[in-house]
Amino acid sequence: MTDTTPAAGISPYLVCDGAADAIAFYKKAFDAEELMRLDGPDGKVMHASVAINGATVMLTDERKEFGSLGPNTLGGTPVTLHLTVPNADEAIARATAAGATLAMAPEDMFWGDRYGQVKDPFGHSWSISHPLGNREMTADELREAARDAMCGQTSATPASA
Repeated sequence: MTDTTPAAGISPYLVCDGAADAIAFYKKAFDAEELMRLDGPDGKVMHASVAINGATVMLTDERKEFGSLGPNTLGGTPVTLHLTVPNADEAIARATAAGATLAMAPEDMFWGDRYGQVKDPFGHSWSISHPLGNREMTADELREAARDAMCGQTSATPASA
């Protein structure tokens, strides 16, 4: 069995109404690798972990009796999981073909990424992007690009004003 100890950092822990189905979806949509699964006596997933894009994502089934609810039951989520991939268009197409809903078609964004969003069948939001070119933007360039994108014009106002 693969070592399931997460690397240092943060690993999302997703509550899903149908965690086993979510694991199958993540395999198809994001090429996830199942690392481990512990099913309870009722057949529901008590704990599982998958690797997606090099990161460990943990999952469990909803347990309403314990107040453990997924985004579909809650009516949405304020959290978006982000994937940086070699080709955002291909990754978004793969996710939607697997059953995700397109929330935002991929576009070239002012901050230098090709970026789009999907919502998985379990209510979790995913943003998916790839960098456009090899150039890193400075903070000032990013602020100017954001102003241009939001206002449609370059502002002569300094960033510190």
